[in-house]
Amino acid sequence: MADFIKVTQVKSTIAEKKKVRKVCDSMGLGKIGKSREYKDNNCIRGMVNKINHLVKYELISK
Repeated sequence: MADFIKVTQVKSTIAEKKKVRKVCDSMGLGKIGKSREYKDNNCIRGMVNKINHLVKYELISK
């Protein structure tokens, strides 16, 4: 696994289900273009997998 994962929101959560909006909020994403870096683990990968149609992500080795 990579050390970190960078997640950037590229689509809006307006027409999404409540669960999807909660995942975006818990990841610190709320606006299009906002990026966050997280330590790469299974929990974060699961969250990214849940909202993969709204975000783009890249693996970062530091």
